[in-house]
Amino acid sequence: MFLSLLLLLSLSLLIVSLLLFSLLPQNPHLPTYPLIGCLPSFYRNRRFLLHWYTDLLSLSPTQTITINRLGARRTIVTANPKNVEHILKTNFGVYPKGKAFTEILGDFLGFGIFNVDGELWSTQRKLASHEFSTRSLREFVVRALQEEVENRLYTVLEEAAESRRVLDLQDVLRRLAFDTICKISLGIDPCCLDLSRPLPPLITAFDTASEISAKRATAPVFAVWKLKRALNLGSEKKLKEALDLVHSAITQIIRTKRQRNLENNHHHDGGGDLLSRLLSAGHDDEVVRDMVISFLMAGRDTTSSAMTWLFWLLSHHPEAKKGILNEVWGLRSDTKPLDFEDLKEMKYLKACLCESMRLYPPVAWDSKHAAASDVLPDGTVVAAGDRVTYFPYGMGRMEAVWGKDRLEFKPDRWLGEPGGAVSPYKFPVFQAGPRVCLGKEMAFIQMKYVVASVLRRFDVCPVGPDRPVFVPLLTAHMAGGLKVMDKNCRQGEMCLKMLIGSSGQSLLKAIIVRAKTIVTFNLSLFIKLGIITALELGRGATTDNNSERCQEIESDLHVRVPLDSYHVGIEMSPVNDELSAKP
Repeated sequence: MFLSLLLLLSLSLLIVSLLLFSLLPQNPHLPTYPLIGCLPSFYRNRRFLLHWYTDLLSLSPTQTITINRLGARRTIVTANPKNVEHILKTNFGVYPKGKAFTEILGDFLGFGIFNVDGELWSTQRKLASHEFSTRSLREFVVRALQEEVENRLYTVLEEAAESRRVLDLQDVLRRLAFDTICKISLGIDPCCLDLSRPLPPLITAFDTASEISAKRATAPVFAVWKLKRALNLGSEKKLKEALDLVHSAITQIIRTKRQRNLENNHHHDGGGDLLSRLLSAGHDDEVVRDMVISFLMAGRDTTSSAMTWLFWLLSHHPEAKKGILNEVWGLRSDTKPLDFEDLKEMKYLKACLCESMRLYPPVAWDSKHAAASDVLPDGTVVAAGDRVTYFPYGMGRMEAVWGKDRLEFKPDRWLGEPGGAVSPYKFPVFQAGPRVCLGKEMAFIQMKYVVASVLRRFDVCPVGPDRPVFVPLLTAHMAGGLKVMDKNCRQGEMCLKMLIGSSGQSLLKAIIVRAKTIVTFNLSLFIKLGIITALELGRGATTDNNSERCQEIESDLHVRVPLDSYHVGIEMSPVNDELSAKP
């Protein structure tokens, strides 16, 4: 009797599934079956979801697809800017993070701002918005960057250049970003950029937690990781161990700072870091812990990912690298550290960063939960309970969004956009609408400072594969890192400006490396001799060896040393009508 009822129930379920399946619109490029949906295709492409989704979206006339598969809720994926604006702004209230998303990341992010909705999100947003908008925090960020770059990053890169050692630049940038964000968020210095020391357990545990949490979201059947979590097995056991370490380490830092504040008999210790500011607002330790973890995740991996891909792209686009150097040297031609006013004016560098993030966004996709039924601007019907995902990685590769040259690295597209700035719904790398990233300005400050500082002194030459692999976790990274050889373009011996040409209007900016080699920028000659790629100078006998040369550019222009007092060797390349020197 029981078996008969079970068989009848199964048959009824199959019939209902077939009827519902027949009513659903079918995508000819995505085979979908009753009960299991597109699970076979999803499983086959689970390691290539980025490319698979991108291909499907490019074939869709609306740049929107629907994924139905056994073991997961119905998912709508879109690369349509009008849909993105509808989700993130116009109908914002219908698309919260939702239980499905918060369940995936809840163990890691807890009740932090990136993982909550409603009143809890609104309260944290207001608090964080106030702190991120203060001038004192911005100044604190620039000081932290100056210390980290001048005292540590330069040392790491110079030692690698001197020893001709291959360096994983992605690892270096992640270490730098973690040091910086810990100073900004926690007021502590983990010294990750000291390569002679092992990585602190906190950072390795943070990486483990981030990776396993991201894999939950791409699991073909969610019930599998939930069962492993319940039984404390496999990857879920590793995740729990990593999270225990992260939570205990952050909690100890909070308690130590709170105790120090009590000993000092005031609400906060006067530090410029976010933790001091949050504690002064009176929040309990668990809320502060979750907020800080969210800031650490966002501030560490996103900026290092964007910079890693930009350095790789610049190695294949020397004209863009030259454009950045022209801009940087035009703003700051001395050897002093960059300041906030310099960074504000670096529009071409910002364009390069945006173009890099368009092609390789630090967050490849982001999902929302449909709290009610809805219809997207392209006509896609959304049912209550659906997962709705917008897809920055795919958007950067849509011809309908960026044109036929969408796969090309063209920073100029950000400088000449008709009607002004690029819409954030066309480029939702920092989200948009009410949830737009609060740390956007701080991220650009950090990325501009680091990229400009490195390029002022080093020539970064990748030695790995021509086409590295983009890996989308919670924040994306480059598989295997970015292996580079650093060539030290400048060690600060001298900095020289000369006026050349009969009119005196053509400017040669040059940097002398170890008082021997000059690397030239913005070089043009009125007489077509060819392209000067390098100059070697030997100091002549008429030069005063005891004097400090070229500490300041302007002072060097006033101390005229006869040109025949130098022994000059010029490497020539064939005559070129454009006469644009390569940096």
